[in-house]
Amino acid sequence: MAIQDEAALILKLYDLRREETMRTARDWYAREFNPESMADLEKELAGEHSGHLRMVTSYWEMAAAFVNNGAINLQLFNDTNGEQYLVFGKIEPFLKEIRSAYGPQYLIQLEKLIDATPGGRERVAGMKERMKAMRARLAAAQK
Repeated sequence: MAIQDEAALILKLYDLRREETMRTARDWYAREFNPESMADLEKELAGEHSGHLRMVTSYWEMAAAFVNNGAINLQLFNDTNGEQYLVFGKIEPFLKEIRSAYGPQYLIQLEKLIDATPGGRERVAGMKERMKAMRARLAAAQK
């Protein structure tokens, strides 16, 4: 595939991220979705934000599948995106349990993308630490 075609696909993915419902879902996921257990995750899957959770994770699973199957070059994708590390980081601690409960293919493409990225797991760990520190600062500021 020509680099121009890959760039066009990345721009299309960006447009999808800007859609109003998707933007709301991404904001909720980034700011409010902070599961600490499988029970927390299942609560969200059964709650009012179930659609938001599913929308965000399925979007990044789809985008990762494009990369994993050669529609977008890994380097180009990672040069133009970073949110996938946040998305994966919030789910990763529970992947084994989720896959056991809901099927072994859950977020398999996103995990493959993370693992194919040099330093991918380290980027996820760094993102988790930055988000944890940000939540602590916000909590301290509210006191």
